[in-house]
Amino acid sequence: MPLVDLDPPPARTLEVLDERSRGTRFLRIAPRGAINSPKATGMGFWSLNPYVGCEFACSYCYARDTHRHAVERARRAGALPVDPALGDMEPWQAFERRILVKQDLAGLLARTLDRHGLRDATLVIGTATDPYQPAERQFGVTRSVLEVLAARRGLRIGITTKSPLVVRDVDLLATIARRHRLSVNVSLATTDAALARRLEPRSPAPHARLRALARLRAEGIDAGLLVAPIVPLLTDSRAALRALFVAASAAGASFVWQGGALRLGPAARRRFLPHLEQEFPELAERYRAHFGTHTSATRAYRRALSRRVRRLQQEFGFTRGDDSEGVSDAAPPSLAEQLPLFEEELDTAQ
Repeated sequence: MPLVDLDPPPARTLEVLDERSRGTRFLRIAPRGAINSPKATGMGFWSLNPYVGCEFACSYCYARDTHRHAVERARRAGALPVDPALGDMEPWQAFERRILVKQDLAGLLARTLDRHGLRDATLVIGTATDPYQPAERQFGVTRSVLEVLAARRGLRIGITTKSPLVVRDVDLLATIARRHRLSVNVSLATTDAALARRLEPRSPAPHARLRALARLRAEGIDAGLLVAPIVPLLTDSRAALRALFVAASAAGASFVWQGGALRLGPAARRRFLPHLEQEFPELAERYRAHFGTHTSATRAYRRALSRRVRRLQQEFGFTRGDDSEGVSDAAPPSLAEQLPLFEEELDTAQ
């Protein structure tokens, strides 16, 4: 009998919960933690994501990079072994084709809140995935999380989604709104349905999101628009932004926030730039010249964009708070300052 087993242990595999005809697989993963701390994410709030990856597969989505990081962290921690279901797929592809489902998240969240609570901090649901993506109809992870929160009191909770499926939970949301401080951010980049389809082929249409916003407001839930992302040369014109404010006002929105200008990390860049060449070839050269080496638009552009949005907030009476994204950022590398690719389009003098 050998003292040491020289044969490697069999590879653990993730349970495949379902598979779509287009090849998207849903894999069960046991999360090691329920919520992400501000220290871990660099954001000023706690965050919770019921899924890793997103079926909506928006061409520009920054969370393609967070999907890659989440998978790598889980593998290093032993929570997610190299699995045949994941294979050697590129991160930008895995984001939309290998959705990790945190089926045990609600129980873990309940135990976390029982032990630690969140004091006065805010918990945001849906920072790196859409909590109401189509998979939620089947798996119900988001609703199970809301049921845990509805049994407690005194938290500050935000939810961000593009999906009208959020109105399915209007009963729970109304309860949570009475027991906590709740706001629902309906994410929308443009009211132009044709443009939205070119940027976000699988996302709900703008009118469906606005109808969901109106329903939430009719139920007395604090809800508004998160204008995100603002895509240079495509959704940043005065007319395009004004149309969003008009639609938000018609839906009875409580607020309109600026979610910020487009950001392209390495994985997001691999997806968006080829998509741009296909759909908007006239913009491809300018985008590659800048975003080929930079994650964000120039500081001058972001400042001008914030001014434009602030004026619209004031004009339409949405002055509850102010997102001046990018204004206080550290100065980008000098090369970025030498590439004024977009800000002239904003006509910053007005």
